[in-house]
Amino acid sequence: MASKSPSPLLQAIDRYLLWLESELGKSPLTVKNYHHQLKDFAGAITVNSPLKIEKQVIQHYKQYLHRFKDPHGQELTVRTKNHRLTVVRAFLRYLVQEEEMDVYPPDRVTRFKQDPRQVKVLFGDQIERLLKAPNTKTLRGKRDSAILHTFFSTGMRLSELASLDRDDMNFSTREISVRGKRGKIRVVFLSDAAVSILKDYLKARLDHHPSTGSGQGSPLFIRIIKDMPDIESEKFRLNVRSIQNIVKKYALLAGIVTDPSPHTLRHSFATDLLSNGADLRAVQEMLGHKDLSTTQIYTHVTNPQLKEIHRKFHGKKG
Repeated sequence: MASKSPSPLLQAIDRYLLWLESELGKSPLTVKNYHHQLKDFAGAITVNSPLKIEKQVIQHYKQYLHRFKDPHGQELTVRTKNHRLTVVRAFLRYLVQEEEMDVYPPDRVTRFKQDPRQVKVLFGDQIERLLKAPNTKTLRGKRDSAILHTFFSTGMRLSELASLDRDDMNFSTREISVRGKRGKIRVVFLSDAAVSILKDYLKARLDHHPSTGSGQGSPLFIRIIKDMPDIESEKFRLNVRSIQNIVKKYALLAGIVTDPSPHTLRHSFATDLLSNGADLRAVQEMLGHKDLSTTQIYTHVTNPQLKEIHRKFHGKKG
């Protein structure tokens, strides 16, 4: 008996996913995420063709998002719901622009109203305590200190830091070329402290295999194991979950109770620059943000300081 062929909607989703990767160069992780969300969308609505998507179908999907609960009974946040609607909009826009389908207008898929995004930030004393928390007399401590300093010095995303190789480090210029979202390359910068700590860590590495010059196969941050073999292998690379746990571990040791994540260090990097007078567009470039509006979320954090400066200096008589 012949297997049932996918519906026209599922076929269109598959074509869109292929286009994302082959034409736009989206990462496998992004494509996987879109795949999950669009298949969930297809399962939640009552039509099997993109041509049958209409206002009532979108309303039905929004109702589904409102009622959705994960295995732990947690509802979706407004931000998560809006991200899923953004994915549907992008899918419909592809069908209109690339396949010239007469489908429901993507701009009519309106998102839910949400409060301005709140960012979690560590300030002066907290950052200092966190960076000093690892015991740098041990190899593990040297590695973990290098991870924390690299995060705060560069403002890297977690996935970007996890994918670093030894050959990516340019200590003479104190620069790292990073491949960020959408495959865009940007340059980030290392502080003197970060360079010193990274060199100390690499000097103490148990494997001691040299830089290959290829930029591949020699992970920068690796698991610490006894009798580390002199081989270049991805299996020793620290994964994102391990790096997340390292940040949380030292936050607890430093007495920071706000449960910071690697992204908190990215927020702290941006806020530190803006608080000290950096130009917003320069910070946008260093963070790899596509839109300036994304970078502007940090002004919510720095605005109280600007308000205090205004109060202190504005309108004073000489």
